[in-house]
Amino acid sequence: MPSTTPSGLPHSALPGARGLYDPAEEHDACGLALIVRYRGAADHLVIEQALTALRNMEHRGGVGGDEGTGDGAGITLQLPHAFFAEATDFELPEPGAYAAGTAFLDAGDPQAGRATVEALAAEEGLRVLGWREVPVAPEVLGAAARAIMPAFWQVFVAIDPAVPVPTDESGRPGERELTRRAFMARKRSERAGVYFPSLSPATITYKGMVSTGQLAPFYPDLEDPRLVSRIGLVHSRFSTNTFPSWPLAQPFRMIAHNGEINTVRGNRNWMRARESQLASEALASPYSDGSNADLERLFPIVTPGGSDSMSFDEVLELLVMGGRSLPHAVMMMIPEAWQNDPRMSAQRRAFYEFHSLMMEPWDGPACVAFTDGTLAGAVLDRNGLRPARYVMTDDTVVLASEVGVVDLPPERIVKRGRLKPGRMFLIDTAAERIISDTEIKSRLASAEPYAGWLEAGTVAMGNLPDREHIVHPQSSVARRQRTFGYTDEDLRLLIGPMAQTAAEPLGAMGSDTPIAALADRPRLLFDYFAQSFAQVTNPPLDAIREQLVTSLFSAAGGEANLLAPGPDSARQVLLPYPVINNDELAKFAHMTGQRIGQAGRRPARVLRGLYRPGESIAARLAELCAQADEAIAAGAQFLILSDRDSNAEFAPIPSLLLTSAIHHHLIRRKTRTQVSLLAEAGDVREVHHIALLVAYGASAVNPYLAMETAELMVREGRLPGVSESAAVQNLLRALGKGLLKIMSKMGISTVQSYHARRPSRRSGWTPSCSRPTSPARARSSRAPAWPASPARSRRATPPPTPRTGPRSRTAAWRWAASTSGAGRARPTCSTRRPSSSSSTPPGSAATTCSASTRGPWTSSPASS
Repeated sequence: MPSTTPSGLPHSALPGARGLYDPAEEHDACGLALIVRYRGAADHLVIEQALTALRNMEHRGGVGGDEGTGDGAGITLQLPHAFFAEATDFELPEPGAYAAGTAFLDAGDPQAGRATVEALAAEEGLRVLGWREVPVAPEVLGAAARAIMPAFWQVFVAIDPAVPVPTDESGRPGERELTRRAFMARKRSERAGVYFPSLSPATITYKGMVSTGQLAPFYPDLEDPRLVSRIGLVHSRFSTNTFPSWPLAQPFRMIAHNGEINTVRGNRNWMRARESQLASEALASPYSDGSNADLERLFPIVTPGGSDSMSFDEVLELLVMGGRSLPHAVMMMIPEAWQNDPRMSAQRRAFYEFHSLMMEPWDGPACVAFTDGTLAGAVLDRNGLRPARYVMTDDTVVLASEVGVVDLPPERIVKRGRLKPGRMFLIDTAAERIISDTEIKSRLASAEPYAGWLEAGTVAMGNLPDREHIVHPQSSVARRQRTFGYTDEDLRLLIGPMAQTAAEPLGAMGSDTPIAALADRPRLLFDYFAQSFAQVTNPPLDAIREQLVTSLFSAAGGEANLLAPGPDSARQVLLPYPVINNDELAKFAHMTGQRIGQAGRRPARVLRGLYRPGESIAARLAELCAQADEAIAAGAQFLILSDRDSNAEFAPIPSLLLTSAIHHHLIRRKTRTQVSLLAEAGDVREVHHIALLVAYGASAVNPYLAMETAELMVREGRLPGVSESAAVQNLLRALGKGLLKIMSKMGISTVQSYHARRPSRRSGWTPSCSRPTSPARARSSRAPAWPASPARSRRATPPPTPRTGPRSRTAAWRWAASTSGAGRARPTCSTRRPSSSSSTPPGSAATTCSASTRGPWTSSPASS
């Protein structure tokens, strides 16, 4: 098998992480063109025009230092049956009865790769008809490309008649049966080390680590006049600070992509988590017992170390092979801006809302051209930040990243135009027609009763039964303010202005405080992280002017099988904002399963994020991860991660650490999509905190102490002209608007795409205990770098009303150094009705004392 790099891809020069270089930070921006003869017969002219367009986009492709190694270029064509029938020395079946593709084999031992492909093809009910060595001209390449160049062999496969296959009324195999079997054989071959640009009965791809002008000379097949097609999809790759490789050249199996997927890290994690629920009769092994449990042979769906475009293509291909049409799958992954468009029909809106409950958008500036050999088209992202212009004659369409890539006689041009944000351009070569965006989406939106499924399965947060509001006394609020390190500046400069104006407070464009890693005083865990921002080819958004395309809409609840859409796919609670108040969290805690179509269950479980100072936080996190597993096995759909009820004996785990630890644990267990994480966090009081929690897995955040502080400030007369309820509402609105601003700086439009995307950089923080594997192993982990607890550290900051003036912060820290903080606080008790903030079983009252000895591991229906 060919050797692989740290990326996991064969035939790649990509090095591993070294010094300041991290291969995970690679980006690219490219050029693409789509030539389609939508009327008339296939000919070689389409291929010539596609190659001309590719050469004319040379400026969109990078070239290495040896001036002979390109970042990558390629072309996808319809499978040329007549050409292959003459070029092979064995008999081929009729068109559509076999699949062909080019394998990248180890140049030192191609026979080993061929044997692997043949064995895996047989396991998928295919027989190998024969192999053809692809003519190539290595002398046109640069030294770097030649050094890692694979051997190129085309394989031809057909359905093995000895293996039963589903048939239609005429007795022939199902239309997609060969396509799916070829897909599964190719996918498994890649996991065994043999990469295929394509393996399909409809298309063939020629690509490589070449420049735009080298593609045709390197593959003499492309200059053979016998090679004909009605579709030519070409791509020129420009990799910003990227080491190119043969597999990462485009086009991929179904798409060519110009742009960047800003949210790809989160998209990949969610796809990995969804694998445990994937099941499909269409993708079952021909030797399956019918259980649909054999999809594991295709995992991971997303190849580790691939580019954002490769990952997008792999998920798109899975959706298509699972039964959706190509336009349907594209609309799922790159939806138009539907949340705030008043002109959109209710039927189309229901289509997008339903699919948003199954998959988050793959967000970012993108123009994606696609084809399956019959349909060909392109789509722009919701912002339209990548150009796509087209020219039409009476029989041909030329769509490209820029105008002028192909010279057409002016008298033959019948239409010019450009793609608009979120719009799709689609050509059906079988029907010889261009299908409008309206027709495509109307047809798909009316194919299923999406509105009915939503009405029956979802519930809006505002429609859940109201809970009685709980007011906490000043002594309780003040004690917890000391526990979580609140200062007078937090009240005066953050919480107060937000509660009064519903806007994030403005400050200087800079800070003279040391970064958390260099500070000589303890800092919150949030301070060790900095938000990333859009740069180079990845433009930020204007969240105010472009509010039509941005959205804070989200949903909470478990997801169903991605490959089997139906009523069970819409069993979630709809949230207008990812920041919720105490009463709304109480609604979750006391909700019955009947509300989301799961009668007989209590879908919410509370996990107490507290630990005993002096013991390992990692060990406690491992126990909480085990509790999360138990809750999911019992049918929980909402996990409330709470740090309430800390006292002299039990300290709160930082909410960011708690949320991210459980989130990533569930991703590794592939159960993450079965639940939503709701963070009940006392250490949250600013926008940065909200953004980090959402980015590291929280579906919603309840900053309970910040809201209780705002209420207390109103009662104390520190916020004149605003009521307690209005202060809380203003605070939530300010935090939501601030989150939207942060998303926009990164070029991310929706909070669903931002969710779990982890768009931040840590500084001075070593996550040694962020991945506990067992309580026993975790206890031996090194203690975290931040202060361990209010009772034993100096993070327990002064009371919220220290003296003011130039030395107020200094005096405050002197106070913190002279007291044990919450550990010495006098017990204060308050009686309250049950809510999400209660540590007692739902339906009973409780008295909570700051000096209580009841531990967080007390078994109860609410926290077990």
